[in-house]
Amino acid sequence: MSKKFIFFILISFTLFACKKEQPTKFDILILNAQIIDVEQGEVTSNQLIGISQDTIQLVDDMSNKEMYDGTEIIDAKNKFVMPGLWDMHVHFRGGEALIKENKNLLPLFLAYGITTVRDAGGDITSSVLEWRKSIAEKKLDGPNIFTSGPKLDGSQPAWDGSIKVESAKDIEPALDSLQKLGVDYVKMYDGNLSKEMFYGIIEAAEKRGMKTTGHMPLSADFLKAVSLGLDGSEHIYYIGKACSPLADSLTEVGLGYGMMVPIVQSFDMNLADSVYEIVKPNKVSITPTVHVVQTLANILEVDHSNDSILAFLGDGIEQTYQRRIEGAIRAKERGDNTYNLIYKLGLNMITNMYKAGINLVAGSDCGAFNSFVYPGESLHSELFGLVEAGLTPQQALSTAVVNGPKFFELENYGAVKQGKIGDLILLDHNPLENIENISSINTVIHLGKIYNREKLNAMLNELREEYN
Repeated sequence: MSKKFIFFILISFTLFACKKEQPTKFDILILNAQIIDVEQGEVTSNQLIGISQDTIQLVDDMSNKEMYDGTEIIDAKNKFVMPGLWDMHVHFRGGEALIKENKNLLPLFLAYGITTVRDAGGDITSSVLEWRKSIAEKKLDGPNIFTSGPKLDGSQPAWDGSIKVESAKDIEPALDSLQKLGVDYVKMYDGNLSKEMFYGIIEAAEKRGMKTTGHMPLSADFLKAVSLGLDGSEHIYYIGKACSPLADSLTEVGLGYGMMVPIVQSFDMNLADSVYEIVKPNKVSITPTVHVVQTLANILEVDHSNDSILAFLGDGIEQTYQRRIEGAIRAKERGDNTYNLIYKLGLNMITNMYKAGINLVAGSDCGAFNSFVYPGESLHSELFGLVEAGLTPQQALSTAVVNGPKFFELENYGAVKQGKIGDLILLDHNPLENIENISSINTVIHLGKIYNREKLNAMLNELREEYN
């Protein structure tokens, strides 16, 4: 064998070995991560995460670091990494005059680690759909948006922009219009929607494969709605009504929200357990919204004038807050403490609903008109409230990470694992130990973009400068 041939073999082997040992490269490589498994409540240390094309391509141990590289590298030493938060009840609304101020809310969600929101209906749907498209195309900074488009209500809708469903003949055209818009689900509202139309919308939407949630007319029966295919219920009081042995008689009297006093007073834990047993297998998601209820219950007692987040909101949205304040003044004059009763009801129900396996989803109900319930911050407060109601930090986090995607039957969210969407947040402290640590946000990764603390602060400062 000639020396030239041996030299050729050695060179070929060396080149092959070098080529084989080239590290796998990702768009984003996160090193030294402590990964939080929200569903199991566990932390795995010394991990690295490779993200490309918005998807987690790899999770591996740091001992294999030399095998990987990244176009952008994040050292997450002493940081905790978990999926981005979902706020399952927000509102973009207020008409054409408030479109820009609503659009300016989008960075606030990212600043608080919220990478996905579910818009629960308003009157600026065309704009919301434009934002959704621009965000998906990475032309606009903001969370993923799922939207119901306009609400479905009765002949006298409670909110502008709603579609009137007065009789059975209105149901199919209403759903046609929503499908034409390309909405993600159907939101019903109880301005004066009749129970017959409520049931009819659920049945018709079920046949079309459209998900339904919203407010239930208090003349309706919650469990009947569940049997017809209801997918969700916003706020705690509709399922709460089903847990009162007086529900049928109160419905016959027609008290409306005046039935809250006897419902809370007659709440029956054993009856509630039987209701939960029916709700769970039907996979109905419940959005408790404890923070907004508590905020509105105390709106006349708490001075919000110095709330720091007001600096990031436009005057138009802040002016809409007056509607709730005026309503609270009228309620106080007539001795109406409905919000306090609803808050008490929620505290009594949340832990047992979770233990029963009901899909609780975290929603803030933030947006114009819901006074001092601020985008971003309010979801954190919702999680604090769920813990106050008796959930563990892990359970509360599940409502904002794992359970939201379940409503939409999406399996590619909710965990830091290969194949999952790479919307992540990096925290300075562990929220499993203390739920308030969810506010220690260091970095947000969304749609392949890295928002470090400096960039997040810059977005907020831009808003502050615009309004001040």
